[in-house]
Amino acid sequence: MTRKPVKTPTGERRRAPGPWGPERRLEFIDFRLQWDGRLNRSDLMEHFGISVPQASADITAYAEMAPDNLAYDRSARVYVAPSGFAPVFPSTTAEHYLNDLLALNAKVLPPEGSFVGWSPSVAMAASPARSVPPAILVSVVKAIRRRGAVQLLYQSMSRAEPSWREVSPHALGHDGFRWHVRAFCHARGAFRDFVFARALEVREAGPTTVQSEDDEAWHTPVKLVLEPNAGLSASKKKVVELDYAMTNGQVTLQTRQAMLYYVLQRLGLSRDGEVRPEAQQIRLKNASEVKAILEGLAKNYD
Repeated sequence: MTRKPVKTPTGERRRAPGPWGPERRLEFIDFRLQWDGRLNRSDLMEHFGISVPQASADITAYAEMAPDNLAYDRSARVYVAPSGFAPVFPSTTAEHYLNDLLALNAKVLPPEGSFVGWSPSVAMAASPARSVPPAILVSVVKAIRRRGAVQLLYQSMSRAEPSWREVSPHALGHDGFRWHVRAFCHARGAFRDFVFARALEVREAGPTTVQSEDDEAWHTPVKLVLEPNAGLSASKKKVVELDYAMTNGQVTLQTRQAMLYYVLQRLGLSRDGEVRPEAQQIRLKNASEVKAILEGLAKNYD
């Protein structure tokens, strides 16, 4: 089958995305029926660059798999999702749809890379751009894959001038705003986080004897038990329970110990001093346990 180019909303012609198997096209039908509520053959033809007979065959295959999930509207000449529609594929979830909307809005996902058809207007909270130098990222990823070390010309917060640091990277982390590399610092003799934007230059440093398994904080999980702030009224606690999908007044998150500080920051749970319950709507039910873990961890960022 010839892969035909398709038109994006800007008019630019690109080839439709892979993979091109029939299951992928059935996923597309499921997704569009759920989120657009309608589908016709041209949707499949334009997205995948397939023929009319193939599009018809795909819709027939989906109807055989989920006969209660689509009906043909003769007046509109489209297939529509009945009121009892039940998604078949995991990719049709609300989380997948919303993640696609964010990725499309941020322009990190091209239109042909998503199943989203029509979409509502989407806005994202603005945040400063955090740069990741491509050459440094490439070198670090190669070092991780080859189990090697690199030298970084690194500008830390503790020194006035940048200095060369030999590190053995083994993972990448994202704190919600910026990317860092998790690596063993040979100068300090400990695993630490190095922010990509602070790395000015990189050069290879050969193989390393450091084992990623030795990074205890990276491989050890920690649970955060969240509950509504005790200072809230009963009605406001109920709202918080709904916001955080709590069950019986609490919800448990799990993260790596190495990421604990960042998670607490994002949740607003690292603040010092008294904060109004309405401003800090959740609290840690296991605060003493988490505090002990946090105190036992070495400083992450360098």
